[in-house]
Amino acid sequence: MIAVVKNDIMHATPSEGPAFWARAFAAVYDPFLWVGERAGVRALRKELLGKARGFTVEIGSGTGLNLPHYPDELDELVLVEPDLPMRSRLEKRLSETSRRARLVDAPAERLPFADRSVDTVVSTFVLCTVDDPELALQEIVRVLRPDGQLLFLEHVRSDSPRLASWQNRLAEPWRRFARGCRCNRATAELMMTSGLTLDNVREGSWPAMPPIVRPLITGRAEIGTSNG
Repeated sequence: MIAVVKNDIMHATPSEGPAFWARAFAAVYDPFLWVGERAGVRALRKELLGKARGFTVEIGSGTGLNLPHYPDELDELVLVEPDLPMRSRLEKRLSETSRRARLVDAPAERLPFADRSVDTVVSTFVLCTVDDPELALQEIVRVLRPDGQLLFLEHVRSDSPRLASWQNRLAEPWRRFARGCRCNRATAELMMTSGLTLDNVREGSWPAMPPIVRPLITGRAEIGTSNG
């Protein structure tokens, strides 16, 4: 049996759209990403998550697409997912593997972990969806040890003025379709202003996805006093 720990301080399931769309979106999530995963994103996940170490917390774990890519020698893996339909699929996927992990029901804006207790935080296609990204990043900084790391793979606002303009125009309908996803969020800039130093950031493109969510960044961040 897999235990799901609830964060009683602030239990919140995303409210973007009615309950039936929440269930439907969770059901179509993996098929919707299928081509992109096989065209390169799966390889990006594997490379990124191979750097995880120690006590690792993944925020917004979704349906569990990252599960196969974690090193076996982690001290502990905690999967944080506040959305019930997503978490149900995550729990099922976890039960079908030999991976040992603990599921936690909590939002990224209120992580139920002590200050400076986490070695690695993982965020893949999550920071676009949280309602308060500044607060979520503050939480990440709070829970990370001084030598801890944030491993991230996120779609971001485009550097192309033309595509960025389309991202702005389509931001609201896309948010409604994708249950809170902000296609025009400047996530790298938000990370840098939160007290994180970005390291080895690479830009890329999300294959087989709508152009407004294709621009990607992947890399590592750590707590620092400068963001050069």
